[in-house]
Amino acid sequence: MSFIERRRAHRFELQSPVIIRWKDGAQVREALTVSEDVSSNGIYFVLPEGIKDGTPVEVEMTLPNQITLAGPVRVRCLGHIQRCEPTEGAKSGMAAAIEKYEFLPGSGETPWAKGSPAKSNR
Repeated sequence: MSFIERRRAHRFELQSPVIIRWKDGAQVREALTVSEDVSSNGIYFVLPEGIKDGTPVEVEMTLPNQITLAGPVRVRCLGHIQRCEPTEGAKSGMAAAIEKYEFLPGSGETPWAKGSPAKSNR
């Protein structure tokens, strides 16, 4: 059986710091990680633990000049987890579909000083 490409948008292999926020019951969770790839329709990243398929997420990141062609731009994306799959080392790779986004004011730097990549705040 051959693989059929179903992606609607070009993917950029982009390793960029991202902040992921989601609700786990009544608790708001936040994790810091690094993207693996990004498109206008979605983002793929890895976390130490999985997020359930269908869960709404907020993703905050800075798009670099290679993508914007106008300097770094901070953006907040709203969407949902489309797929969660186990990866090596007991981590989970997640594809999040982006439904809408907004540009954020600032210098283009992600507010990242609070933690290290792939650290989940409980």
